Amino acid sequence: MNLRDHNRMLEGKREEITAWMKAKRNEVAIPIYGSVDVRDAGWKIGVVDANHFPAGFNNVSKENLAELSLLFKEHVHRSHPNCRWVHIYPESHTRNQGYVENISSIKAMIEEAGFLCTVGSPDLNGLHAMSGLSGPLVLEEVELNDNDELTVGGKIPDLMLLNNDLTDGEIPGIQNANITPPPHMGWFRRRKSHHYEALRPYINEISIMIGIDPWHLMPDYFVSENKCLTEEACRVKLAQEIDGFLDQLRQKYLTLGIEREPTVVMKNDSGTYGLGVMMLTSGSQILNLSNRKANKLRYAKGGAEVENFLIQEGIPTALATDAGETLEPVVYLVDGEAASWFYRINGKKSDMDNLNSPSARFENYEDSENPYIEQAHGWHALVAELSMIAMGAEAEAWQA
Repeated sequence: MNLRDHNRMLEGKREEITAWMKAKRNEVAIPIYGSVDVRDAGWKIGVVDANHFPAGFNNVSKENLAELSLLFKEHVHRSHPNCRWVHIYPESHTRNQGYVENISSIKAMIEEAGFLCTVGSPDLNGLHAMSGLSGPLVLEEVELNDNDELTVGGKIPDLMLLNNDLTDGEIPGIQNANITPPPHMGWFRRRKSHHYEALRPYINEISIMIGIDPWHLMPDYFVSENKCLTEEACRVKLAQEIDGFLDQLRQKYLTLGIEREPTVVMKNDSGTYGLGVMMLTSGSQILNLSNRKANKLRYAKGGAEVENFLIQEGIPTALATDAGETLEPVVYLVDGEAASWFYRINGKKSDMDNLNSPSARFENYEDSENPYIEQAHGWHALVAELSMIAMGAEAEAWQA
């Protein structure tokens, strides 16, 4: 089954899907924003990474940024009706001009929505500005007052927008702020596998509605817990688990007539930035792992040692540029709606590789020029928007 051959079937259910989405969005608190990486093999289209604190808004087209701005305005007016001032709390990537430009783009989006917007954090105090790709980004002084509240220029913002994934733990004063997304969704606590647990029931429901096997809309996975790659016994057990999982995938591929050998992606269950990611076709690759590769897998952003690994079915990308470069969609969402697409392109990587590497480039298209527009507004948007509902459910599960 190739999902691209069933676009008409999907569109035939559009009204029913829209009504279902509206009902589900009313059941959970939809995140203010997020981004997802989508892989499209034709026979499977699924979200392979879901980001609660998205960077990369600098890759969004100006046309799409305007639409995102409208959605941002609607979300804030609904959830924070008295808000006039939004303060962005960023990462401390002072030398990463791409990240700084991302913050500049978010700031522009917020200002276009009609809000006052400032940027800064205690870690950035004294810098006054950071250098982005299009110029300097002015910073404001952020301090803790006597009540452990974050203040900007001595005043408390109406809303604080978190663009920091909190890998290193919670930030002083952040729990006392009127802040979104919720800090408990930071990587010091969140797990990738928790997102898939939250996503699965939504995938199952929508698949019944459309009339397809839910297997086609989500990667299979399992979590290998408490694995220390420095210990031989851990490696042996992990290799056995991976081989068993590959056998299951192989049988499914055989049943569906998919003529390729399965691959799994091994990654840190709580990591970001594409660190700790390895493609595997056999458990023996873990047994023969070099110390250098083992260290890459064992440590996440900030040097935190990995405890649990997400072993995820690798979805090859069937999308490519006219020049044959492999690519994958990155979908940006505000208020749960897919409103912007850009494409990660990497001519040095195969259809199964992790494309998120220094050799990647990004391309955005106006809707009228997007060669992948039918998929973008169809299956890609569907799985992305389901992922955002799942993020809302995931956040509420932590609070329960």
